[in-house]
Amino acid sequence: MRSEAIRDENLAGGSEIRKGLPRWADVAIAFIGLVFTAPLIALSGLAIALSSGMPVLFRQRRVGQHGREFELYKLRTMKPSVSGPQITSGNDARITGLGKFLRHTKLDELPTLWNVLRGDMSLVGPRPEVPRFVNSTDPLWQKVLSARPGITDPVTLALRSEGELLAKIEGDTEQYYVKELQPAKLKGYVAYLEKRNWRSDLQVLFRTIAAVVVPGQTSAFSMEEVGKVSQPQARFQDGYKPLK
Repeated sequence: MRSEAIRDENLAGGSEIRKGLPRWADVAIAFIGLVFTAPLIALSGLAIALSSGMPVLFRQRRVGQHGREFELYKLRTMKPSVSGPQITSGNDARITGLGKFLRHTKLDELPTLWNVLRGDMSLVGPRPEVPRFVNSTDPLWQKVLSARPGITDPVTLALRSEGELLAKIEGDTEQYYVKELQPAKLKGYVAYLEKRNWRSDLQVLFRTIAAVVVPGQTSAFSMEEVGKVSQPQARFQDGYKPLK
């Protein structure tokens, strides 16, 4: 995939995407976050090494702004050197016992702040996807790829228990993700990008922190609510039928 082609592609229909938090704010917040969470990252890394060996970090190629690929960093939550599907459900046998805790608390996401410092990502924006599931000819993807990907956004916040949602799917989980879940997410990403500003980005950050600290205060989407997205803050509308 050529980043130049994606950058020059005309976005079909709808409004242009808007800017959120300025780059200097992303860098400052990410730097402070890494400084304060460094001991927690180190302790989590030590626990990973003692419980399931090395490596401590999980690295994966993702597609960023204008189609440029980069390496995403997380704490490893799955067994090392075990191949399998790139779509991970909550009941995936590859996830370690410690990994389940790290995923539930979102501690595995802390090293991603390094990606923000590097300029690969922003704090708020669409979640970056693996190259296999990116279609650069899709107008929705073209809009999503025109923005810098982020750690969180309204859709990601609402689908923070995506692994549990995917675990409920009967049949081909990957097919459900590609045919049902990903298109809904793309619509939500674009809806937010078209009306975001720095204030809304800050609001998303505060809501994300609140959801991590007090998970029960914000309800997540259920399988029955996944369908079309009208507004990024709204619930997914009814209309999804589980795959068999």
